[in-house]
Parts: sequence; C-alpha cells; structure tokens
Amino acid sequence: MKKTYKIEVDCANCALKMETLAKKEAGVKDVQISFMSQRMTVEFLDGADEQTVMNSILKRCKKVERDAFIYF
Repeated sequence: MKKTYKIEVDCANCALKMETLAKKEAGVKDVQISFMSQRMTVEFLDGADEQTVMNSILKRCKKVERDAFIYF
C-alpha cells in the first residue's frame, strides 16, 4: 500500500535526513519526501499497521527537526 501525506519541513537537507530515517522504520518498504511540495509518500510492507508506522516515523522526523509535522 502506498499513501501520500502532507508534511511540514523547513529545509531540503532536513527532508533528506528525515527520508533516510523513515526508510529504516519497520513496516516501511520505501519513503520519498519532496521538500518543494511538502509531501511524503510512504510505501508500507504488507500487513504493516499504518497508524503505528506513521507515529514512529513522526518521532524519527522530530529528532531531525523538532517542529516537523506529518498530517495523517
């Protein structure tokens, strides 16, 4: 399953760091973050719980940028 979310991120470098961290999350097949469009596309592994995975990804993103936010 692939879903796209609105994300608030302040710089392209931070978006790249967040993307790298999010790809390491269990249940994630692939992640792409577009700083220009402020969008995050997440491809989940089969059977992954979307809410749990997204909560964990948000925690990882906040380690890069405290005020980052993902609308899910």
